[in-house]
Order: sequence, then C-alpha cells, then structure tokens
Amino acid sequence: MHAVTIWASQELRESSRRFGRATPGRGHRPAAVGLIAALVALAVAGCQPTTLVGFNGSRVALYEDRDVAYASVSPAQRLDLYRPLHPDGKLPVVVLIHGGGFIGGDKSDLDDTAASLVTHGYAVANVNYRLVPEGVFPAPVVDVKAAIRWLRANAAGYDLDPARFGALGESAGAYLAEMVGTWGHVASPDDAALGNINVPSTVRAVVDLFGPVDFTAIDGQLRADGCPASALTHDSPSGYESRLLGHQITTVPGLVWLANPLTYVGSGQVPPPFDIEHGQADCTVPYQQSEELANGLRAAGGQVDLTVVPGAGHGASYPRGDRFPAIVAFLDRYVR
Repeated sequence: MHAVTIWASQELRESSRRFGRATPGRGHRPAAVGLIAALVALAVAGCQPTTLVGFNGSRVALYEDRDVAYASVSPAQRLDLYRPLHPDGKLPVVVLIHGGGFIGGDKSDLDDTAASLVTHGYAVANVNYRLVPEGVFPAPVVDVKAAIRWLRANAAGYDLDPARFGALGESAGAYLAEMVGTWGHVASPDDAALGNINVPSTVRAVVDLFGPVDFTAIDGQLRADGCPASALTHDSPSGYESRLLGHQITTVPGLVWLANPLTYVGSGQVPPPFDIEHGQADCTVPYQQSEELANGLRAAGGQVDLTVVPGAGHGASYPRGDRFPAIVAFLDRYVR
C-alpha cells in the first residue's frame, strides 16, 4: 500500500503540472477528480504498477497484486493478479497453474506467460496450491477451484468479467486445469472452509500443455515410446502420481479412477473447449495421455484442438513461446 501511495502522489504531481492547479469552476477539475478516484480504487484493490518480461524478452507494463490470499487454510493458497494498465471494460481472466510434479514449482514460473497474455487484454491470475505432502489429492484441485471462486467473488473490485474465465496449466498444472474443466461443475469435494462455496468454479475453456490423465498407463506408454528406463518411475511408490494420491497408484485403482479427469466427462455435461498440446518426444508425460483425453472429450461432445509437436519434449523443452499465438487465438475464440 505504501508503494501505491508514493506512486499515486507522483502521478498527482505530474497531473498538476499537465493540467494546472484545479480551482472551483476552473481548469481541469473533472479530469483531476477522475484521476484521484482511479488511484484510490487501485490503492484499495492493492494494485501497483510494475513490469514483467514476456516471451519475446520485452518488458510489459501492468498492474500487479501479489500474494493475495484466496483462502486461509494454508499459506500456499496465494495468487498473483496481473491486469493491463488501460483496460477496455471488464476483463476476461486466464487462471495460470504452474507445474512441478505436484511437489514443487511456484506461481512465478509462468510470469512470462502472464505478461504476454496481459498484452492481449487479459487479466491473469498465477495460482499457487498445496503441494505434496500437504496437498494430497484432491487438495490441489480443491485449491484451484477455490481460487477461481475467490476471483469471481471479487471480480468487481478488479474490473474482471465473472462470465469470462479460462484456465491454462503446464504438466501437473495442466492436470489441475483438466480437472477444473471436467470437474468444475461438481460441488464435491469442495471445502466450505476455503470460502465462497456458492460461487461457481467453472471455466469457459482450458489450455492443457502436456498434462497427465490416466496415471497407471503412463509407464507403459513411455516404454512403448522407447524412453529410457530411468523415466519409468510413475508406477513406483515415489512416483509423482503416487505421491499425489498418497498411495502407490498400482494399489489403489479406485482412487486412480477418481483422479482421472475423464471420469467426470460424459454424464450429460458437455465439457468446455480444450486446447491440448504435447511434445511427441516427451519422456516425462507421454503424448498418448493427451490423445486419450482428446478422444474422451470429443466422445462427450466437447470441442478439442489437439496439437502434437514433433521433436518437442517436456517443460522447458516444449516451445511455449512459438506456440503462444495459437494459444491466444484459442483463448480469444472461447474466453474473450
């Protein structure tokens, strides 16, 4: 708040130089009053101007509100909200969900994506969620849904459009985006202690970048793709998915079924549009996982754009920057 106050006073001094001293009935008093009102609104919301680096290396000027608590059950339940400096009406929102195998990662990992989306007129919320061992399934899913509810409940204070929300995730974050897309309309197992329980957590579209779907099929698909033996760890007790579920996945088929986003597809609820992207050379999460998800969504009447990129791998080995124009085009089509 202190930084916002300093910035506001500087802006007001500059305004005085531009417009002259405002006196009753003279000068540019309406403009000055409007500026003051805007600055007060930003201070109340906690926003302050900053810059982030986008995909092309350019610095993007935007408003930020960092480490906002969307719930109070865990210190992990925080988000960073970024908005354009000069919004044109209520803003569409993209919720970004970082990866990290459910055991690591941070909301700042996707700041380049956030900056690039802001230049296209989106508000962006980078979301943290409970990680293993605190965040055993379904806690991370419940957290992301709670973040969406909080953003909707507080939309008016940030000029957000509560009707235009999308989700974008990478790897483990893509899995959580999948679950929001297919499970967002289901109240169970949402936790009332996280707040805003009667606010919807649905989204209009999902961007899924190389996320897992069918946990017990991963190692077999990696083996068929010729991936090294060192990659075949998903079935082990220490595998990412086993740690997420709190049990070795080969011993809890019922829990694996509950954790599969396709479990919640085809029950009369048409899923939102999905943009699914995967590297064909991915030896962390095989591209067949995305093909399986696309087939299931289409069978339920969903609209799916599936792109398998030859030679591309996982995480930093996937060409997010090159694919960004197609991702924005998808979001513009279904969220904007």
